[in-house]
Amino acid sequence: MEEILSRRSIRKYTKEIVPPNVIKEILEASMSAPSAGNEQPWQYIIINDRRILDEIPKIHPYSSMLNEASVAILVCCDMKLLKYNDFWVQDLSAATENILIAVQDKGLGAVWLGVYPVEERLKGFQKMFDMPEDIIPFSLIPIGFPAEQKPKENRYNVSRVHYNKW
Repeated sequence: MEEILSRRSIRKYTKEIVPPNVIKEILEASMSAPSAGNEQPWQYIIINDRRILDEIPKIHPYSSMLNEASVAILVCCDMKLLKYNDFWVQDLSAATENILIAVQDKGLGAVWLGVYPVEERLKGFQKMFDMPEDIIPFSLIPIGFPAEQKPKENRYNVSRVHYNKW
């Protein structure tokens, strides 16, 4: 619960490199997300090449923090793996959220950058990474050791809770 309740979007990072074994553990958490019919339609591109990280802001206008991040994970949907076409967005959202929680657990910082459904971003990432046509980039998560601290917020709002009827 502490990781969920204290997780905040972090956009400033130190120069320290996130170790590969930590990325593997974060991916294990992501791949443990629920999915419709247990289809697990995710694919990932791990981006740790500084030249590529520095090029991404040309495609994604809200990704300038990649200039500081040591790594990013591009979460993608493999349309060939779908059993239920209408649920892949929920599947990939759950996988992305698991990344954010795992990052928090590891003492790292991250932010969810939306890719899908913005057409320019979709096409830009597909071209940049030479993706097959049936792979849809969904979210991009820059990850690093935090160079900023954000206080925990209590976002619980009782006025948004309804029991048995509206």
